[in-house]
Amino acid sequence: MEKAPLRLQRCPANPILRPDPGSRWQSLVRTNPAVWQDADTGKIMMLYRAAGDDEEHRVYFGLAESDDGIDFRPCSDEPCFSPSVDGFDAGCVEDPRVIKMGEWYYVTYAARAFPPGRYWLKKANEPFSGAGMPAEAPRCLRLNTTTTGLALTKDFKTWIRAGRMTSPVTDDRDVILFPEKVGGRYVMLHRPMEWAGEGYPNRHPGIWISYSEDLLDWKESRFLCEGVEAWEPAKVGGNTPPLRTPDGWLTLYHAVGPDKKYRLGALLLDLHEPHIVRSRLRDWLLEPVEEYEMDGFYPGVCFPCGKLVRDGKLWVYYGGADRYVALATCDFAELMARLRPGTS
Repeated sequence: MEKAPLRLQRCPANPILRPDPGSRWQSLVRTNPAVWQDADTGKIMMLYRAAGDDEEHRVYFGLAESDDGIDFRPCSDEPCFSPSVDGFDAGCVEDPRVIKMGEWYYVTYAARAFPPGRYWLKKANEPFSGAGMPAEAPRCLRLNTTTTGLALTKDFKTWIRAGRMTSPVTDDRDVILFPEKVGGRYVMLHRPMEWAGEGYPNRHPGIWISYSEDLLDWKESRFLCEGVEAWEPAKVGGNTPPLRTPDGWLTLYHAVGPDKKYRLGALLLDLHEPHIVRSRLRDWLLEPVEEYEMDGFYPGVCFPCGKLVRDGKLWVYYGGADRYVALATCDFAELMARLRPGTS
């Protein structure tokens, strides 16, 4: 008899992080969190996207910590990372993914040159721009296209802005680094919106995988996967940094269905050739139904940027409706058993 689909179970305390009405820079939004466990203190750390109630909707990163992975407290009253003064990321920094290699933390983040404004009030296909750029300006500036940046830090206080990781003229986000080199090279997952349709192996925007010698110049790119199930045809993008397991690299991804809802799925990639998908769950792990997933600035969104394995469970930290932070878990061994090639 076919097994019932595996589902992530929501934490009863959800949402575990809400906007702070007393803060100028995070009174409207706290969402889309990256998480990791500090090796020295054992604390669960969270880097999250935040915004205040301003017309421009400038977006920052806040830092929080927790002893139990549920009750988080801010590490500071100020952002730990903000848009630059006049760079490619002067408008916003969004959706961080965090890995650690050696003593350094590597943070990939989505960015725009200008603040996106109150995007939830925009009409369909209206550009995320308020810059008033002239018609002669590059299209990427006129449309305020999303790109992806890389920042390095040891303490989340002092930062090195390494630069842009993706093309300045392509809408390319959901960039996730592998936590170690594979075959002597760095590896990233990303979702270039324009790499779909005629001339490409995928009909709709999907996940691509790229390799690099230096983290900024990605010369080799391969198509990884697109939506194949009924719940994921519109577009697919990666979510959490890959986790090395004996069976392959585990990563979570989101897929957008005909109802425009963001559901979560799981992929297992080959350990030595991660451009090979070893297996993939056919059904979703989580779909938005709760108020904190439906009532926000993008209704119907579950969007994780980080996960942990603790006490035999996979802990998935996700943004709800572009406004809140929530947590859901499942049995890790059961997930891996279902993902082993030939068992999904």
